[in-house]
Amino acid sequence: MDPEPFIHAELSSQPDCWRRAVEVAAESKGLLPREGERVAVVGCGTSWFMAQAYASLRESAGQGETDAFAASEFPRGRRYDRLLAITRSGTTTEVLTLLDAMRGRQPTLVVTGDPGSAVVGAADQTIVLDFADERSVVQTRFATTTLALLRAALGHDLGPVITQAGEAVVAELPPGLLERTQFTFLGTGWTVGLANEAALKLREACSAWAEAYPAMEYRHGPISITDARSAVWFLAPPPATLPEEVAATRALVLTPTGDPMTELVKVQRLAVALATAKGLDPDRPRNLSRSVILPSRPG
Repeated sequence: MDPEPFIHAELSSQPDCWRRAVEVAAESKGLLPREGERVAVVGCGTSWFMAQAYASLRESAGQGETDAFAASEFPRGRRYDRLLAITRSGTTTEVLTLLDAMRGRQPTLVVTGDPGSAVVGAADQTIVLDFADERSVVQTRFATTTLALLRAALGHDLGPVITQAGEAVVAELPPGLLERTQFTFLGTGWTVGLANEAALKLREACSAWAEAYPAMEYRHGPISITDARSAVWFLAPPPATLPEEVAATRALVLTPTGDPMTELVKVQRLAVALATAKGLDPDRPRNLSRSVILPSRPG
């Protein structure tokens, strides 16, 4: 019998990882962005989407101007008080290249899962979440644990969220969800980043047709693809009348029952369930590796 994919245990361990992240946040106050600082947050793939979520949360909390970029798209001529990079492996080429270019130009902080990776020496300061590192290519717990760390640093009380996560890792998936073939995730504010991550999880783990949009943008074109094959999942309380408009297309409409991060846990479980149903290995999706390491260019 084939061994159980690593992602099952990694996904289920998220409540404990978030609890430890709260402790790390308290221990790392001197490292994390301070109130009033102008901050840029970068990452690739999943880490970029966590950067989007944190940037929205921090700025909306009045902590200071905060921008999120894919590491390859960071505007290198722009000055920030701090550059925060998120990278699970610590080996992603775009992140390492950016940190090298910013050395001595602005303070840099990295959150990573591997204390022995190259990124530790490339940044001025480092926070290591090695307890949340993963063997699966598809990220689950490192991403959400990083966001838990950053939310705790903003003063969020994650106690109730951790309790909800414990329920989310074992709860039954909504009836009819596994029969859908097209998935759309909608968010507002910081949950736009989570919606982007939710859609990525389904594309990565089970090769599903999945998209993400700010909720108010959904009427501006994307709703035209929605039909009885679709599931539309709101990761934050939906705008007025939009769920009814989506339901009129015969799509399955899902609205949040808890904190948006726990909704993302449910989406992760959906991705694994769909992968299993298709006979796919969610630990090793096609065309993907744990880290994108590009060959160096001569000269």
